[in-house]
Amino acid sequence: MGWELLMSYGDLVRPTWLCRQPQRVQTVFRKSHAAGHNTVVSKARGGEEEGFAEAKADWRRSALTAGGQAQAALWASAERVREQIFGQRIFVRGVIEVANFCRQNCSYCGMRRENDALRRFRLAREVIRRVIDESLPPSVTDLNFQAGEDPVALRELVLPVIEEIAKEKRLGISVCLGTVDHRLYDELQQAGARGYIIKLETGDPEQYRLLQCPGRLERRLEAIRYLVRTGWCVSSGFIYGLPNQTLDQVIGTLDLLRSLSLCGCSVSPFIPGEGTPLSSEKRADLDQTLNAVAVLRLSSPRWVVPAVSALNLCDSSGYVRALRAGANLATINLTPGEWRGDYQLYRRKRWIMTEERVLQAIEQAGCQPSPQSWIAASSSFPPSADPI
Repeated sequence: MGWELLMSYGDLVRPTWLCRQPQRVQTVFRKSHAAGHNTVVSKARGGEEEGFAEAKADWRRSALTAGGQAQAALWASAERVREQIFGQRIFVRGVIEVANFCRQNCSYCGMRRENDALRRFRLAREVIRRVIDESLPPSVTDLNFQAGEDPVALRELVLPVIEEIAKEKRLGISVCLGTVDHRLYDELQQAGARGYIIKLETGDPEQYRLLQCPGRLERRLEAIRYLVRTGWCVSSGFIYGLPNQTLDQVIGTLDLLRSLSLCGCSVSPFIPGEGTPLSSEKRADLDQTLNAVAVLRLSSPRWVVPAVSALNLCDSSGYVRALRAGANLATINLTPGEWRGDYQLYRRKRWIMTEERVLQAIEQAGCQPSPQSWIAASSSFPPSADPI
């Protein structure tokens, strides 16, 4: 059974992210009894309905390619749905990139194992603790430890640090450490981590293989299902605008992600990475990537949807626009400056989201930082719950 999204005419021509009058927005979901017919429509004041994304097969196809007024209406609707679930609060987490060693060889990632030009590092445990004890901004409610797929960093750095800080019970703790042995997932959880970020990048098996995404897609999916089954709050994600990517592949990926009982999901624009086989490919379209952010919000209203820093590599307004398109998590980079450039997902010259930049973006989006951990909030309702 589908859902129909209704927006007022005023929201179609003057979306809330422009006029900042959320009281004018009247977004509701209505069950559609026409089998296989999902429609996003705007409802004029007189009661007549104007189609925004008429799509007998799938409304997302129209939404992903929307432009002009249709795009403005899409983003305004996504923003309103986020506010209905989460209010105007944006979760703020800090990330420490603890190591850039990686045993995988993904074609799109600058940290791939065959990139011999990259200076590899693992932070010392003392450095990580110093960041947490001396440089943690007061707005941060969650701490994420991120690395390439490096079991050494997991065992020798991340595990002991999590065991130490979890005792303080002041932060939600998440990790982004790739596909590893189930025993290591269990040890991380026992140490005090509660969130696991594990992205698919694409849900299309052939595209996954051609891009040399981590391991095999089925193993990645099995890892996600194990994490969910054992009580983790799991967030995943995908890349929009990959070379030769089709709308069918994007929609198939969205369907796969929605089937996994996730707490959250991100979408990142494809950025051709230095030192990768895809370095000469075309960058993703920013507007369409932001359409995908809005689609995530409308498809799964209760998901935590991050605004990713890569959006600002497309345009300096990308981060703020993602928040206005329904995203509700921002990340402050806490990696010491000496090593940031070597954590090269795309290129050495990065757009670093400092506390100042994150808080400014949240303010520009008409929102406020949340005092609650995204992990705690996600645990308050079932990740697979129906739309509003």
